[in-house]
Amino acid sequence: MTEQATGAHHPQPRARNGGHQTSAVEHVTGAQSLIRSLEEVGADTVFGIPGGAILPAYDPMMDSTRVRHILVRHEQGAGHAATGYAQATGKVGVCMATSGPGATNLVTPIADAHMDSVPLVAITGQVASKAIGTDAFQEADIVGITMPITKHNFLVTKAEDIPRTIAEAFHIASTGRPGPVLVDIAKDALQARTTFSWPPVLDLPGYRPVTKPHAKQIREAAKLIVQAKRPVLYVGGGVIKARASAELKVLAELTGAPVTTTLMALGAFPDSHPLHVGMPGMHGAVTAVTALQKADLIVALGARFDDRVTGKLDSFAPYAKIVHADVDPAEIGKNRTADVPIVGDAREVIADLVQAVQAEHSEGHTGDYTAWWKDLNRWRDTYPLGYDQPDNGTLSPQQVIERIGQLAPADTIYAAGVGQHQMWAAHFITYEQPATWLNSGGAGTMGYAVPAAMGAKAGAPDRTVWAIDGDGCFQMTNQELTTCALNNIPIKVAIINNGALGMVRQWQTLFYNQRYSNTVLHSGPDASGKEPSAGTRVPDFVKLSEAMGCYALRCESPDDLDKVIAEANAINDRPVVIDFIVHEDAMVWPMVAAGTSNDEVLAARGVRPDFGDSEDD
Repeated sequence: MTEQATGAHHPQPRARNGGHQTSAVEHVTGAQSLIRSLEEVGADTVFGIPGGAILPAYDPMMDSTRVRHILVRHEQGAGHAATGYAQATGKVGVCMATSGPGATNLVTPIADAHMDSVPLVAITGQVASKAIGTDAFQEADIVGITMPITKHNFLVTKAEDIPRTIAEAFHIASTGRPGPVLVDIAKDALQARTTFSWPPVLDLPGYRPVTKPHAKQIREAAKLIVQAKRPVLYVGGGVIKARASAELKVLAELTGAPVTTTLMALGAFPDSHPLHVGMPGMHGAVTAVTALQKADLIVALGARFDDRVTGKLDSFAPYAKIVHADVDPAEIGKNRTADVPIVGDAREVIADLVQAVQAEHSEGHTGDYTAWWKDLNRWRDTYPLGYDQPDNGTLSPQQVIERIGQLAPADTIYAAGVGQHQMWAAHFITYEQPATWLNSGGAGTMGYAVPAAMGAKAGAPDRTVWAIDGDGCFQMTNQELTTCALNNIPIKVAIINNGALGMVRQWQTLFYNQRYSNTVLHSGPDASGKEPSAGTRVPDFVKLSEAMGCYALRCESPDDLDKVIAEANAINDRPVVIDFIVHEDAMVWPMVAAGTSNDEVLAARGVRPDFGDSEDD
C-alpha cells in the first residue's frame, strides 16, 4: 500500500515522529498551538534565533518540557545544525528564524538540504498578514524566495491552520523523497486566540509518494542482472535515507556484483567489504570510475547520475544498460535514459530485487562475473588510493585525516566541510555504517561542517562527532563553537590548515598556470621577502577557539600527530579544536577534470591509468 495523504486522519506522521493523540480541545494562542504541534509531531530539538516576527513563539517554547531550543549564533548555523541532526538521527530536523534577514539567512542551508534530500522543517516568522506585500520592516517573501529549493512551503495567516500545517510539513519532509519544507507564519496568526486539538485532518490530496515498486520492472531488472557480464551496483544517498543498508548487503552478496557508493552514500555498504570498489566520481577511486565506464549493466539505487559522477555525460558508461530505481520519478531519465525504470522506496526495491534474483537463481540463471572480477581486482591492486609524504617533514593532510579515523571510536560520526579535506575524508576514513558521514554533497556548501557536527552531536550525544574542516570553511561558521560550548555539545574539530582555499588552489595549479588569484589565506611574504609561517595564522585558530570556550591545540609535526589526536579524543566535557598545519601543495587524486570524460581519469598528476585489454571489451 502506498503512502497517501488524504482527508482522513493519517497516523503515519505521528507514529514515525513519536506523537500521540490528544482528545481535549485547548484554548491557546497561535504561538502556543505551534509549540504544542511541534511536541505532538515528536520534535525534541529546535535550532534558532528569536526576532520580532517569531518572538510570540519563543514565549511558550520557554515553558515546553518536550522541545529543547538551542540558541545558535547565526541562522545559517541553525539550518546546517538541523540538517546534521536529521542525518545523524533519521528524524526531521527543525530550525527557526524571524522574518526578513533571519529567514533569508536560512536560504543556504535550505538549498543544501534540498540538494541532499534531507528532511528539514524551517519555521519562520513573518510580518503581520495585513502588512505582507507593503515592504514592512524586516519583510521578505521567503515563501517566494525558497519555492525552487523546498519540497513544499506554506504561508500561514490564520491561527487555526497552524496544527494542520505543521503536521503536513513533517509528513511531506519525511516521506517519499525527503526534503526541506518551509512554514512561514504571520505574526498576527501567532498572537491570535484559537483552539488546539490533535491530530489534525491532513489535506494533501495530490501528495501520494509511490514506495512499492512495480513487480514487472523488478523481474526485468533481475533478468538483466543474471544476464550481465560486467554489472555494477551504483549506490546513492537514497539507500541511506531509506535505511536499506542491510538489504543492499544481501543483494550484493547474492549477486556478487561490485558495489560503488557515491559521496552521499558512504557507509551504506561497508568500505572494507571485498565487493566494494570505492567511490565513483570526479575524485573517485580509479576502480570505481572505470567499473562504471566499462560496465554492461548499471543498477542505480537511490542515485541521480549527477555531473560529478558521470563526467562528460554523453561519454558516460557507453556499454551499459541502465536499471534506475528512485523514489522520485522526476530523477529517472533526467540525465541518463533508463532501460528499466523503477519508481519506489530503495528499501522495498532492493528487498524485491533480492527475491526476484533468488527466483532467477532457482531456475538455474546465475551471473558469471569471473572475468569481470579479474579486471576489477587488477585495477584495484594497480591503482589503490594513496598519498605521498611531504619531503620537508611537514604534516600530510591525508595522514592527519587517516589517523583521526583510525584512532576514533567505531561508531564515530564525521562531518566535513567542502573542498580538498572533504575528498580526503571520503577517501581515507573507513565508513562501515550508514549515517556516519555527513557532508554537503549537492550544494557544496563551505561552512557546513561545524554546525552540522553540532546538530549531529545534539541528536546523538553519546557518540563521538568529528568535524573535518578546512581553514577556509572554518572561518565561515566557527561562531557556532560558542553555541557548542554553552550548550554542552562537545564536538571535536580538525582544521586542515594549508593556508589556502585548497581545492580552488589545486585547480589554479593545474589549469591556471599557478596563478593563485585570491586563494591565499595568509599574509604572504613580508617586506623583507621572508616567507610567513605555514598555514593560516590570522586569525590564530587556537586563540580564537579558546576564546569561544573550547580546548584548543596546534599540531605541526608528524611526530606529535597521534598524541594530539588521542588528547582530543580523551576530552569530552567541552568542544576540542586542533589546528593541523599541513603541506600547502598536497592535491586530491584521482581526478577527472571538469567537462572531460571519465575515460580520462588520472590516478595522480600526469599518471593516466593503463587498463589493458579487458577480456569482455
